[in-house]
Amino acid sequence: MSHKIPSPPRGEGQGEGRERTKRSHSSLGHSTADQIFVRGHDLAADLIGKVSLGDVAFLELKGRLPNHHESVMFNALAVTLVEHGLTPSTIAARLTYFGAPEALQAAVAAGLLGMGDRFGGSIEQAARILQEAPAQGELRATARSIVEAHRAKKEIIPGLGHPIHKPADPRTTRLFELADQHGFSGRHVQLIQLIAEEATRAYARDLPVNATGAIAAIASEMEFPWRVTRGLAVMARAIGLVAHLQEEMNEPMAAEIWSRTESEASSDASSGHD
Repeated sequence: MSHKIPSPPRGEGQGEGRERTKRSHSSLGHSTADQIFVRGHDLAADLIGKVSLGDVAFLELKGRLPNHHESVMFNALAVTLVEHGLTPSTIAARLTYFGAPEALQAAVAAGLLGMGDRFGGSIEQAARILQEAPAQGELRATARSIVEAHRAKKEIIPGLGHPIHKPADPRTTRLFELADQHGFSGRHVQLIQLIAEEATRAYARDLPVNATGAIAAIASEMEFPWRVTRGLAVMARAIGLVAHLQEEMNEPMAAEIWSRTESEASSDASSGHD
């Protein structure tokens, strides 16, 4: 038996008893029959062929085009995040493409879903720590307090250490050089460096600032809210994932990854090993 669903009450101008719903609006872009506007700029006349991809990303996020120093720094952050080899996200993208070669976008999405707290997403965690730290007070004391709090809760301090790049992450070194040259080496950069020093002392092992920690600090200096800083990694890594999928088309390795994983897992199961 079917039931007819009653119509909702009609709004102002259509009936009584309900206020007009607020009109939806976006300031990012709109188009007419012969023009497309991005943050108030004519896409064809003002941006295409004149502005870099990184500068357009800055425009979308900030609502204005960057000045020279902002352009150099923002593009540097993005370039840093494009590629880092066969990480879990790129392996996930390749395996997804192997299973669904008709949907490249699904493979890219699979890789982006792997941008979690351990890979790329730690930018957000580190930026939040830096941006929520007291704006006043002695920085080393603040850094020591942050390290002690994480140690007491047995939590990893985001933005520090790297399994491969030791004793220093070359990306961090270069980013901090650029930050100093272009006026973005302020309180947040100082704080993440002090956190690294205090963590190294507390844990008695080298825990230098890694690339995500450096990006978190510089993005904070550039006044990007911590909630969108993970998005910087998502935007940049999407480019790298497409490149990995192009390589997968020409020089496949996903089938080999699957075959070897299945073989080793089956071998362990048949031998009775956990």
